[in-house]
Amino acid sequence: MSQSEIANGLLTFGGHLDILRKMLFRILCVVIILACVIFCFKTETFAILLAPHNCDFCTFRTIESLLQHLGWDFHFAEYHIPLISTELSAQFMTHITVSCLLAALLASPYILFELFRFVSPALYESEKRYSYLVAGVIYLFFILGLLMSYFVLFPISFQFLATYQVDEEIVSTITLDSYISTFTTLTFLMGIVFQLPVFAFVLGKMGFIGAVTLRQYRSYAFVLIMIIAAIITPPDLFTLILVTIPIYALYELSIIVLAKWGPVFDGDEAAGDEDMATDEEDGNIEEPETWA
Repeated sequence: MSQSEIANGLLTFGGHLDILRKMLFRILCVVIILACVIFCFKTETFAILLAPHNCDFCTFRTIESLLQHLGWDFHFAEYHIPLISTELSAQFMTHITVSCLLAALLASPYILFELFRFVSPALYESEKRYSYLVAGVIYLFFILGLLMSYFVLFPISFQFLATYQVDEEIVSTITLDSYISTFTTLTFLMGIVFQLPVFAFVLGKMGFIGAVTLRQYRSYAFVLIMIIAAIITPPDLFTLILVTIPIYALYELSIIVLAKWGPVFDGDEAAGDEDMATDEEDGNIEEPETWA
């Protein structure tokens, strides 16, 4: 890159590739450093990751306390499911994989910052403001999805699936690889599911959906959300409700987002015309004021 190109704000294709290469290098360095730090704190890291598989996890104690306050003497059955490793290098490779994944998660704000720096020269000022907002909302909902999976979905799913027996002679022993892969899969899926308002906002800006459309199909959406929740959760009513409520709340939030920032379709105008016609039939239309 020459100084004249930088001064004029114009870069060749090779100049853009050079900036992209430096950006990726900085991101890689940050992720590697964080991975090394996390790798050194092995005990603390796996204490957090393995906590949901214990019968005394905070979610179970909180649910028991809440139900007892409501007058229901409920207790989760105690269980102990050992985790095993069946391959020579499984624990070491799992340690490395977990360190890299957590490093990428912790470095995600910095990664978003670098990506925004890379694309910001091509954006208008109004687009930059929207980009800040959208990036922040995406990250916030993704973190909420991770917390939902860690504190609600995964521990209850593990408690059911790990203690389920088709015969008393068959004892469940879960491998560490199976535990980590299930944990990361459910966590990532919940992070994606919690992007529902963002997806609705993008589809609304593209002209595919509107607030009125989502309101019309609200009942169908509720049934679909319950079916999805039933698939990804154990077959009990309590867990189904715990997962359905936040996802449906995101659907309602999507309606609010589209009503405020989404486009106005012909269907929306038609709905408004129908409301006006109803008011005319009821005699509720106010006459316009006349000025002397």
